[in-house]
Amino acid sequence: MNDVTRPPSVPQVKAFFDEPTNTFSYVVKDPDSNACALIDSVLDFDYASGRTDVRSADEIISYVREQGLSVEWILETHVHADHLSAAPYLHQALGGKTGIGAMITVVQDTFGKAFNAGTEFARDGSQFDQLFKEGDHFKIGNLEGQVLHTPGHTPACLTYVIGDAAFVGDTLFMPDYGTARCDFPGGDARTLYRSIQKVLSLPGETRIFLCHDYKAPDREEFCHQTTVAEQREQNVHVHEGISEDEFVRMRSERDATLNMPALILPSVQVNMRAGEMPPPEDNGQVYLKVPINLFK
Repeated sequence: MNDVTRPPSVPQVKAFFDEPTNTFSYVVKDPDSNACALIDSVLDFDYASGRTDVRSADEIISYVREQGLSVEWILETHVHADHLSAAPYLHQALGGKTGIGAMITVVQDTFGKAFNAGTEFARDGSQFDQLFKEGDHFKIGNLEGQVLHTPGHTPACLTYVIGDAAFVGDTLFMPDYGTARCDFPGGDARTLYRSIQKVLSLPGETRIFLCHDYKAPDREEFCHQTTVAEQREQNVHVHEGISEDEFVRMRSERDATLNMPALILPSVQVNMRAGEMPPPEDNGQVYLKVPINLFK
């Protein structure tokens, strides 16, 4: 259980969808001021050509400027394995402090070794302005946010509870689609089950905003919002009555059938650096590595 109670403030939430990566990014506004936070941004990336683009980020920038908003935070729910973060580009254009879970250091150590990152790559999370821990609080104007550490998909996963809204990253999907995979380095199905119970102990009316949607087989529209009550009652993997052992067995068997995300190799190299590219090599060119036969 946790001590989060529903505050009176209801943040205004604007969603932006990047269909190539099935990612939802959010602008979360304090209803009583122009202060806002940006959550889980996307840097467009064409793997085949190695080209980046800022169309998705520019859409957010245009919205923030049109609405006259002031960005106080640029937040990541975790080190994403399916898209590159646009945090540095947004920070340069709009300001705001960057934040992620304190366990980013574990992810940095694991993948720093995997990609043989040089000594210039700090593994202490110092690329971010704020490393959040369980129970930490932060402000968006007059709106209060609280941090839940919700690992299992990755060690650094967070849920940001902001007013009556919870931004859960990859921990949960729409009830008809289920839950996040746990087979990445540092992931654990039993840990994920316990993290989900923490989220589901929030008030039933809490709005849940998802980082991804892949459309369940019988659904034609992409969706990004549900509630704690709907997840408790309807989530196909973890509704009320599903035991921890049942969940772990299901999740482990399902994960064994999944391919690696198409953009995991470039994404992790960039996102563990807070969205920055690796440093250029002696010819001035930036490269992303592809470890051969390292990941099974």
